[in-house]
Amino acid sequence: MGNRGMEDLIPLINKLQDAFSTIGQTCNLDLPQIAVVGGQSAGKSSVLENFVGRDFLPRGSGIVTRRPLILQLVNSKVEYAEFLHCKGRKFVDFDEVRLEIEAETDRITGSNKGISSIPINLRVYSPNVLNLTLIDLPGMTKVAVGDQPQDIEHQIREMLMQFITKESCLILAVTPANTDLANSDALKISKEVDPQGLRTIGVITKLDLMDEGTDARDILENKLLPLRRGYIGVVNRSQKDIDGKKDIRAALAAERKFFLSHPGYRHIAERMGTPHLQKTLNQQLTNHIRDTLPGLRSKLQSQVLSLEKEVEEYKNFRPDDPTRKTKALLQMVQQFGVDFEKCIEGSGDQVDTSNLSGGAKINRIFHERFPFELVKMEFDEKELRREISYAIKNIHGVRTGLFTPDLAFEAIVKKQIIKLKDPCLKCVDLVVTELVTLIRKCTEKLGSYPRLREETERIVTTYVRERDSKTKDQVLLLIDIELSYINTNHEDFIGFANAQQRTAANATKKRVMPNQVIRRGWLTINISIMKGGSKDYWFVLTAESLSWYKDEEEKEKKYMLPLDNLKLRDVEKGFMSSKHVFAIFNTEQRNVYKDLRQIELACDTQEDVDSWKASFLRAGVYPEKDQPESEDAMNPSDTVSMDPQLERQVETIRNLVDSYIGIVNKSIRDLMPKTIMHLMINSAKDFIHSELLAYLYSAGDQGSLMEESPEQAQRRDEMLRMYHALKEALVLIGDITTTTISTPVPPPVDDHWIAKDPSPPPASRPAPATAAPPSRPPGVRGPTPGPPPPLNPSPAFGIPPVPSRPPGQAAYAGDPNSGVTPLVPSRPARVPPALPPGIPSRRPPAAPNRPTVMRPSEPSLLD
Repeated sequence: MGNRGMEDLIPLINKLQDAFSTIGQTCNLDLPQIAVVGGQSAGKSSVLENFVGRDFLPRGSGIVTRRPLILQLVNSKVEYAEFLHCKGRKFVDFDEVRLEIEAETDRITGSNKGISSIPINLRVYSPNVLNLTLIDLPGMTKVAVGDQPQDIEHQIREMLMQFITKESCLILAVTPANTDLANSDALKISKEVDPQGLRTIGVITKLDLMDEGTDARDILENKLLPLRRGYIGVVNRSQKDIDGKKDIRAALAAERKFFLSHPGYRHIAERMGTPHLQKTLNQQLTNHIRDTLPGLRSKLQSQVLSLEKEVEEYKNFRPDDPTRKTKALLQMVQQFGVDFEKCIEGSGDQVDTSNLSGGAKINRIFHERFPFELVKMEFDEKELRREISYAIKNIHGVRTGLFTPDLAFEAIVKKQIIKLKDPCLKCVDLVVTELVTLIRKCTEKLGSYPRLREETERIVTTYVRERDSKTKDQVLLLIDIELSYINTNHEDFIGFANAQQRTAANATKKRVMPNQVIRRGWLTINISIMKGGSKDYWFVLTAESLSWYKDEEEKEKKYMLPLDNLKLRDVEKGFMSSKHVFAIFNTEQRNVYKDLRQIELACDTQEDVDSWKASFLRAGVYPEKDQPESEDAMNPSDTVSMDPQLERQVETIRNLVDSYIGIVNKSIRDLMPKTIMHLMINSAKDFIHSELLAYLYSAGDQGSLMEESPEQAQRRDEMLRMYHALKEALVLIGDITTTTISTPVPPPVDDHWIAKDPSPPPASRPAPATAAPPSRPPGVRGPTPGPPPPLNPSPAFGIPPVPSRPPGQAAYAGDPNSGVTPLVPSRPARVPPALPPGIPSRRPPAAPNRPTVMRPSEPSLLD
């Protein structure tokens, strides 16, 4: 394999696999590996057992392998097995290994025939194995049996695809020889993900069970269905041998004997059998790992960089430091305070681009939700006029008043100011809800210590609730202050003289800046399917109109709706609709759009609806009022007719109330955010920075407070283990890359035939025979005369060129397209190879003492 560095490649990948399996993730790193695929009872498990030389895999009929088994073979002087889920326990008895595999499989999949993609990691140390890592996958099946789900075939296929679709995975396609190769499940699924056959290694099992007179020579010689890496034949133990506890070493000897004695496989016996398969897989996996090292190294580097951020969180957790809990507590509390303040004040780092949160939501409450709640209280005109007329009449009593009574104005104003309490208290509740959500979000970073997180959340939330009551008291005090003195000398108050001069048109004038664009955005107009269906338009809201266009370029205007006499109305969300809806209608019962009395506008979220409503309020479009049920029963004389003098007095007080309530609303809108910020939000920030630590110390024992959750401790240990494993892997890969021989290793198996045979030195070459049979094909070399051939003869076909061929040996290439099946002679005649006409000979020049007896017989071979 080149040098020691190359021999470390497979153990390195094993270490990475263990690290990732322990953490339960692969770190998005596709490690080079060999996946064993094949149909049920194709002999996959027997091949793996032959590698180890032990019986250790579950056996039976139907589907036996129901979870992927990552089998790591490690060459060692001592023989034992280890499971990743049983760390520290060494299995010397391989029957216990089988029972453990069955128990671990049932633990995840149950006792039925279900499957799971969670792998079992088994490492076998033995002097009889080469370093090798394989993944034994469930055998492909067609029909569900027992309690298996009906889509078992699809489940197994999906599991296989998870492994073999990766370019870094070699595929060991196991096919029994007693079935038609064209119907091989393993080759079919391999062809789908590897159409060129570059990653597939074919294994043909059950060669001894083929019908008499047939063989798989064309398959093994890579002629029938060629693969880039070729095929290797093996003979496993029969069920009778397994039941009789036949030793695997004896089975391997029988396998060797089978290939040497079978006339169809004798010439390729050196390239067949389990030992050769194991050696080939070791070589090809090593070469494959070496080829993927550059990409693997870059992925490792990127993973280390991404893990460094997470590992940074754990830098203060040193078990050998007695003060680490105190340090961690101080840092956690300080970080919590910083995060809370950043969420309130805003920050440029880690900006949420999908939703409003923290200070932005509180700002929306202050400047959109709260003004909207105030405007929703906009008094009903008929109701207000009726109350004013009643107040005037009750103040005058039995007399007919000549002047407008200021006590009526004061009574009406105070009644309207009292109504401000509900929206103000609702504003405080909204802010408290948002603060509690913010506290819960900021304590997520304390998740490593459940007790600390729980206590911190409880202490800060309790403090916010305490400030909630104080803030509400202060808000109610503001309302009481407004009620205590009606300041009619305010500079913005219109006074009695101006109120009498105002006309009704001036009193109802709502817009000061015409043509001012208030808002733009997308909305959906909900229309029935019969009238065209719902469509999205680009809306532009100004101080005078609502227009909508085809798109945001605002070139193609669809409609413009004046805002006069328009009001808003809430609409319940439809059963099948995911959008939130509100409606616009005309108070004079006129059509708003085409033949529609109201148009329904839909938004994706309730927050968008509230925001649009606030924008409509700025444009003077107010929400609909709930009319009292008793309105119909009122006396018509109370609402319709009144004397002209009383009507003038009502109009005057109406204007005065409108002016003064505007002043109060302006003052409350200004003071509410300031009050909440001072008494609640800023106070909470100060409490976190100055008093939270003292409350935590008094809450209980520091040791129990800083006790880590088992999950977090395990996650930290595993994360650190993975981080160090990745760093070590980078060092190992760097060493291997710099110390490995850079000469490219030729492919293990080629697509075409290259016949080779080492020639003995000239001095020891025996005298060749003088004749050759006419039926002998050219390019075939027979065994040397004399003693019988050794047990492991040199291969005649398909051996890749070896860079370090010993001196004195030469290779002769036969005709790859001759199509002549090579034969093994039964006589000890030595016939030198002959080449077809037109092909130059690669024979080295004859030595001075080389016999030339064969020269006269060569023309007879070419005739």
